[in-house]
Amino acid sequence: MEGQTSQSIHRGKLQRGLRKRMTDAEQALWRILRGRQLDGCKFRRQHPYENYILDFVCLEHRMVIEVDGGQHAESSSDEARDAALAAAGFMVLRFWNHDVLADAHAVGDEILRRLQDIKTTHPHPGPPLEGEGDKLGHLHPLASSCGGNSMSGT
Repeated sequence: MEGQTSQSIHRGKLQRGLRKRMTDAEQALWRILRGRQLDGCKFRRQHPYENYILDFVCLEHRMVIEVDGGQHAESSSDEARDAALAAAGFMVLRFWNHDVLADAHAVGDEILRRLQDIKTTHPHPGPPLEGEGDKLGHLHPLASSCGGNSMSGT
């Protein structure tokens, strides 16, 4: 799906700055998600999508993970964002900073459980999103290697 990201995000390179300034909670969760450690699935951090920058996303399984501080409590803008992402076919999981910092592996276990639920109900993912295939829509050979059955390091 070409052109899914707002050009203002690309031009401003906002996501690069956010990657450099990740919160402690985001860093803790990234240590679990990076390098296909979680069930072999590839996660991206601070990934642009339409008018949003997603904290973490597994494009293959259309899962978005947001790590939030107290300023997000009962946020109407977060509800609208979640609804827009859900309408685009994404599952959105939100975790509080303090939960990630208190027990990042428990959060990782919950993400793993939800990934396995997705794989069980949707064994064949849709076409690749921007950055996951070539211009003709073919998957990169490594893009579909999501497999395995456990989270390493736990």
